Order: sequence, then C-alpha cells, then structure tokens
Amino acid sequence: MCRQQQETTTIRRPFRAPPVQKEGPRSNKDIRIPFVQLIDIDGQNRGPTPTADALAMAEEAGLDLVEIVPTANPPVCKILDLGKLKYEGQKKAAEQRKRQKIIEVKEIKMRPNIDDHDYETKMKAVRRFFEDGDKVKLTLRFRGREMAHQDLGMLLLNRVRDETAEIAKVEAEPKLEGRQMMMVLAPRG
Repeated sequence: MCRQQQETTTIRRPFRAPPVQKEGPRSNKDIRIPFVQLIDIDGQNRGPTPTADALAMAEEAGLDLVEIVPTANPPVCKILDLGKLKYEGQKKAAEQRKRQKIIEVKEIKMRPNIDDHDYETKMKAVRRFFEDGDKVKLTLRFRGREMAHQDLGMLLLNRVRDETAEIAKVEAEPKLEGRQMMMVLAPRG
C-alpha cells in the first residue's frame, strides 16, 4: 500500500520596516501646499507666497525653506539654515538636561531605642541629604518585644519631624508596615 504524504509549504513575506518619520519641522520639498506665509532671510513678512517661488528664493540664498508654524492658515515658512536650526535645538535640549536635578530617595535606618550620639549622627546625614535636594525615607525597625512599644517609635519619628520642620515637609505620614515604621520627608523649596 502506498501512503501519500501531503506537502506543506509556508510562504514568507519579506520584512517591511515602517516608514521613517522625520524629526523636526518639514522643509523644502516636504512642504506640499500651494501657498505659504513667507518670512525671508531678513525676517521681513512677505505675506502669502506660492510655495514654488518661496523654494526658489531659498535655493537662491543657499538656505532652506522651513515650516515654522504648520497649524496657521496658510502655514508660516521661513528661509533659514536647517542644519543650524537642528544644532541649536540639540544644544538647548542638552542644556535643559544638564540643569535638571534628579531627586533621589535616601534611606536612613534607625531603631526605636537609638542612643543620643547615634541619633545626632543620623540627623547630620538627613540634613546633608536635604541640602543636596534629595528626599529622605526614615525606617524604624522593631525587633522582638520592641513591637509592644510602637509608641516609642512614633515619638522618635515625631522628634525627627519637629527638628527638620523648617527645612523639610512630610510627604508620607508615619505608618507601620509589618515590623517597620516608615516616614518620607521632602526638602522645602
């Protein structure tokens, strides 16, 4: 007996990448509208101008026709150097990134029966974190029978809150989670 095997083939389609979206404003041949509000090299408003004439003027000056306000009717276009515009945009973005401060949350761990000297050392660190503009998360860890004296932990966190009142504000009130009591403080300003 002859058994027939059925042959199966899979058809593979070639991978097509999605069309590349240009970053930044439309320029030169990408502007496909009949009329534009033209601002020339000197910054003078030329009024509604046929796009072909505006492109010719930009080419004659050795510059680009760049769409500045695409939502206007007709869109506002300016004759300028597109490379220079992009460079200045990148420079401005880099400057903003440099000025941006990333706020970190620093954690300080204490025990409910902390000694005075240890407490002062921790408070110096807390003040230093606030000067750097960081938030501080205070964690109180209860061990064994210390859980019976949660009021001591609350008193300690309230003491920290009172001492830092002029430089920090409470972002998260003290709360108990399992065997830990936590409070988050953020610098004022």
